[in-house]
Amino acid sequence: MARIIAGIATSHVPAIGAAVDHGKTREPYWKPLFEGVEPARRWFREARPDVCIIVYNDHASAFSFKSIPTFALGTAPEFPPADEGYGPRPVPVVRGHDELAWHLAESIILDEFDLTLVNEMPVDHGLTVPLSVAFGQPDAWPCRVIPLCVNVIQYPPPTGNRCFNLGKAIRRAVESYPEDLKVAVFGTGGMSHQLQGERAGLINSEFDRAFMDRLVSAPGELTGTPHVEYMREAGSEGIELVMWLAMRGALAGTINEVYRFYHVPVSNTAYGLMVLEDGGSRG
Repeated sequence: MARIIAGIATSHVPAIGAAVDHGKTREPYWKPLFEGVEPARRWFREARPDVCIIVYNDHASAFSFKSIPTFALGTAPEFPPADEGYGPRPVPVVRGHDELAWHLAESIILDEFDLTLVNEMPVDHGLTVPLSVAFGQPDAWPCRVIPLCVNVIQYPPPTGNRCFNLGKAIRRAVESYPEDLKVAVFGTGGMSHQLQGERAGLINSEFDRAFMDRLVSAPGELTGTPHVEYMREAGSEGIELVMWLAMRGALAGTINEVYRFYHVPVSNTAYGLMVLEDGGSRG
């Protein structure tokens, strides 16, 4: 059967993609970040997941205010990089795993968890930057990818508890798939940042580090965090952290924290990265 081998938490700051695309990763500003990313890349080279389920949010590339799904699952065989106003990123087309995606759709929906199914969808930096963090600049992404888009743009977004339970439904779905596949689940976005208003540029490192600690040892304590607390402590875009809870919900209760990295600043945000091996997948 398929099994989840790890969860990956990573910010998806668009400037990271631009630094990769324009050859700036060794410049003084960017070098500390990409040196901090390298241990995670080594883990991916060794672990070699067959499929990555990436929980991310769209930034008005695939969806607009005309249609805002709370949870949208990409079921296509491939997903082109989106044009976010300056042309598509020069990255490989994202290859889907439509058979597993349709299995996820059936299992999760019959598990009484509503999804919007999307058969054609461009993917923006919310998904492609995490792939660049994990794999660098390959000619083709080394794994299949299933996008799972979460609305954290237009109020009301889903609660952390709802995202955590979505992760549990993902785990049940993966473990009921008969093919022997190694699956990694990404939770993306965050950490503390605000892009507009009087608090533009806000970074709360104390909140970020405490969130990372509890994500490992006490995720249940995070599931009840109200939206207003994310906004107050981590800025208006800090609500993206609920997507990390979807990843954590997909893991077993016992995990092995392989790697953690935190860096400030990345553009005008705080960057966080975690690799959490699933304790139930060993052997």
